[in-house]
Amino acid sequence: MNRRKFLGTMTAASVLAPRLSWAADTHKIKKIGLQLYTVRDQMKEDFDGTLAKVAGIGYREVEFAGYFDRSPKDVKASLDRAGLVSPSAHFNSSFLGDKWPGVLESAGVIGQQYVVCSSVEEKLRQQPAAWPRIAEMFNQAGESARKAGIQFAYHNHSFEFTPVEGKLPYDILLDGTYPNLVKMEMDLYWAVNAGADPLVYFNRYPRRFALAHVKGRDKSGNMTQVAADNSIDWQALFAQSEKAGIRHYFVEHDNPQVPMDSIQASFAYLRDLRF
Repeated sequence: MNRRKFLGTMTAASVLAPRLSWAADTHKIKKIGLQLYTVRDQMKEDFDGTLAKVAGIGYREVEFAGYFDRSPKDVKASLDRAGLVSPSAHFNSSFLGDKWPGVLESAGVIGQQYVVCSSVEEKLRQQPAAWPRIAEMFNQAGESARKAGIQFAYHNHSFEFTPVEGKLPYDILLDGTYPNLVKMEMDLYWAVNAGADPLVYFNRYPRRFALAHVKGRDKSGNMTQVAADNSIDWQALFAQSEKAGIRHYFVEHDNPQVPMDSIQASFAYLRDLRF
């Protein structure tokens, strides 16, 4: 190689390498969150101490599933002391009636941008022609949330992917709700475990999935911590985050043997993941 070619190669490499490094660095989860249901027993025993430990691991966002008899003002103060923010909180469908204004008011005090319906009660979803009516209920909840400056969302389990009268409830919800009023928090474990392909949904309903629950799944279908050897292809899913509309990623494990060890291992993996 002559001097001109050598210098040309070096110049291209010197320009390209930083760009590649920048690109790789940007394709990662900027703020890893935790669904506090994972450490619910610890939260019950030591609310502030558990938040401090969660922050110490490196989490910057938390999603609540109950406030453990604390006022919204006290919850916000605890978050501030720990250096955490809470973009969202979970409430089941029983809160979508008379309790809904209070839920929205609490979210405003805490500084949450999303209020998520965590699940539809079985007695409601077992009623005839339930899912179209549930979709309309979500539209109404979403409209009142929008007026309060908050986004409504829905979190799935696996039952939404079992056909009811020839249709998947999850599809009924997506087709029967307004995209600006109802976003989805896709629980990737429950969706995959039910046989659904999240990428199909990301393509079919772009920008609908503002939040995601990230929990591991071993090859037998058991829930586990997030890891490289899970049966879920995290890189393939998160490479489509922009299309899906994902803005918040929450680690969760429903019943970890050692919760703090589980959330630390999951954080370490996601911190280093590039997609």
